Amino acid sequence: MPTPSMEDYIEKIYSLIENKGYARVSDIAEELLVHPSSVTKMVQKLDKDEYLVYEKYRGLILTPKGKTIGKRLLERHALLESFLGIIGVEETRIYEDVEGIEHHLSWNSIDRIGDVVQFFEENPDALAKLQGMQHVTRYPEE
Repeated sequence: MPTPSMEDYIEKIYSLIENKGYARVSDIAEELLVHPSSVTKMVQKLDKDEYLVYEKYRGLILTPKGKTIGKRLLERHALLESFLGIIGVEETRIYEDVEGIEHHLSWNSIDRIGDVVQFFEENPDALAKLQGMQHVTRYPEE
């Protein structure tokens, strides 16, 4: 299994390829807010571990293994964003919160969260009831 850092790269590479058709080292660095040299080192490691194929100065492509994991990671991220939105987390906090928790949950927990999201999507009355229970609480900046 990839490390959390490797997961971040695989997820971002998958997302870039899905959206732009390609992922360059500079694009990855810009998206992840890291130096291109850090991206190059990680891409070389991901190549060695057979998540992608990297040729210096020519770009990279995900292997079938990398595509499968990248898709699952992107789906995990979207599911957690949906879940946090359903339970009333402020929109401006959702992305950062997902980034903070996504690597710390088991796939079993992710599947159960998926069940909760599906339940609320299929039961709008229950969702309305949940939203009616929510009240705005202001917390000091963290």
